[in-house]
Amino acid sequence: MWQLFIKFSLSALLVVLISEAAKRSSWLGALLASLPITSLLAFCWLYHETGDAVQVAALARGIFWLVLPSLVLFIALPVLLEHEVAFGWALLLACGMTALAYAAMSWVLPRMGVQLG
Repeated sequence: MWQLFIKFSLSALLVVLISEAAKRSSWLGALLASLPITSLLAFCWLYHETGDAVQVAALARGIFWLVLPSLVLFIALPVLLEHEVAFGWALLLACGMTALAYAAMSWVLPRMGVQLG
């Protein structure tokens, strides 16, 4: 139970630190958000709980492939906002585009021989 509390606390702390840093400098906020801190924590927790390095490797490989469609969000959102689409709509549209990119990747990867799970 304490491990779950530590996981939640670290995750919340990361989000708060990133948002506070972004208030002072968008570059610093972006740098912190772009670091694979969440993935590193997930690797550590998974290995600590399972002791299975192969499972950690599979997670890392899956993250690699699924980072690609997530980039759609980071392209679409600023473009929509710069074209003066209201924030809520821009976020919704960017998330929808990202979901479509994930669906496309989920369709493409097995056809390329890539198995994620």
